[in-house]
Amino acid sequence: LNLYVFHVFYKFKVLLLVTLCLMVLWATFSYFVDSGQAIPKPERVVEDFRKVTSMEEEEDSQKEEKIKLTAEVPATKSPQGHCPALSPYLRGASKLTFKPSLTLEEVQKENPQVAKGRYHPTECSALQHVAILIPHRNRERHLLYLLEHLHPFLQRQQLDYGIYIIHQAGSTKFNRAKLLNVGYLEALKEENWDCFIFHDVDLVPENDFNIYMCDRQPKHLVVGRNNTGYRLRYQGYFGGVTALTRDQFSKVNGFSNNYWGWGGEDDDLRIRVEMQKMRVMRPSADIARYTMIFHNRDRGNEENKERMKLLRQVPRTWRTDGLNSCSYKLLSVEHNPLYINITVDF
Repeated sequence: LNLYVFHVFYKFKVLLLVTLCLMVLWATFSYFVDSGQAIPKPERVVEDFRKVTSMEEEEDSQKEEKIKLTAEVPATKSPQGHCPALSPYLRGASKLTFKPSLTLEEVQKENPQVAKGRYHPTECSALQHVAILIPHRNRERHLLYLLEHLHPFLQRQQLDYGIYIIHQAGSTKFNRAKLLNVGYLEALKEENWDCFIFHDVDLVPENDFNIYMCDRQPKHLVVGRNNTGYRLRYQGYFGGVTALTRDQFSKVNGFSNNYWGWGGEDDDLRIRVEMQKMRVMRPSADIARYTMIFHNRDRGNEENKERMKLLRQVPRTWRTDGLNSCSYKLLSVEHNPLYINITVDF
């Protein structure tokens, strides 16, 4: 009996052990089957990768297209294309000479492409259309020297430009600022100019890297000149040669019309600029250099002794004293070969 019980118990143990082994095998098999279902096939991995890559490329393409669409493009197109920002014809600093025997005919012969005071480059489309405004009375020799140097200077910069000489007739005191207002108003009757250069007749630029184009802020082009040791005359100086866009000049209502005689009108303009939250820009001192042609004080251009009083009044007078109140008698507009001559009387 004991032997029989032992055999039964032994068989039971073996059966139990086999059952346990089968259970372990079943559990292991189930785990790997489930895991195998969770692992994607190689073909699926490749397909998913292609989809992701395709989406990324599409996003990049959209970004690139967006950049192209929002990039700044020129407003006008030319068959030749736009001129470069920095002309290849620039020479840098030049030693200026002024020949006593120089004639207007010689200057005309040296500038055959200038017609009726206008020039534009033929090889490309200029970046800006620039009007040079020069107030004038009894300075024929200075004007001749300036034209001799200024025309090739501007042509090397590949500018589309016109030179306007605003001549004050009569014997009343000289009014530089009012003449410049007249030049601005009359020039706009001929052309929708982008930029205006307000230029003294006795200052000749020495370096053609001093670019005669307007900028985002009003620009003062005379940092130094020979008669001041090529230093700025004084802090805040804004005279001699300045560049303002049509919008900038209109915003300050132009120059005051009340500065008769020498001095004050350029400081008045600077105050107007600052009141409009604009700031004056200047090229570097080694570039913005000028030669001033020596001269004595002109008769009719004596020092303006009222200028300090007028400067104190700018904050309350600028809105009514300027372009919107500039009255004058237009005597003539002549299109000479090298410049447009506007003669007025006040």
